[in-house]
Amino acid sequence: MNAALEVRSLHVAIDHVPVLRDVSLDVPAGKMVGLIGRNGAGKTTLMRAIMGLLPFRAERIAAAGEDLQLLAPYALARRGISYMPEDRRLIPALTVEENILLPAWANHIPEAKARLDWIYGLMPEVADFRERRAMQLSGGQQKLVALARALMPGNKLLLLDEPFEGVAPVLSRRLVEVIGGLRQAGLSVVLSESDHTHSARLVDLVYRIERGVVTLG
Repeated sequence: MNAALEVRSLHVAIDHVPVLRDVSLDVPAGKMVGLIGRNGAGKTTLMRAIMGLLPFRAERIAAAGEDLQLLAPYALARRGISYMPEDRRLIPALTVEENILLPAWANHIPEAKARLDWIYGLMPEVADFRERRAMQLSGGQQKLVALARALMPGNKLLLLDEPFEGVAPVLSRRLVEVIGGLRQAGLSVVLSESDHTHSARLVDLVYRIERGVVTLG
């Protein structure tokens, strides 16, 4: 069986300054992988590079055996690969449901209604405030909506960037429950965090990142 994600010898430089150096990692199919590192260590840069949102050079980046370097970034969503940014990136004036459905509209996902029903089943509280505008939500509620939006196309591989950052403890615990439940759906997940506070209870293996260098364990 192909790994959900393979990264080999990935390098990223921003304004000619090396940010990621010779990064390699594997995400086994159906597993959750932690990416642990302090702020500024390169977690977000790594996720954005994998999604094709930053220039990079790499020996190989593949998902389920398919070379992602041959695909435009928007094509990843059509292959069930999705990214939840740390800063949520919701559209404030749109309702919660409209924000969740945006990837379905952009990528013409035929099973959008079934995906939406599944997401609401996973997060009933999001269904409860589906008609509210994103600007009316707390930071923690916005994180739930950002996760819901990522799940609309992301039915195979999810990259979750600091999902617990800046979230009140009660909602952090809820996010842990929801993300833990994704394992039952067979998703593969990369979850970044500055320490093990929440991810230790979720992940199957851990990569550490420091000054742009990634090591296992």
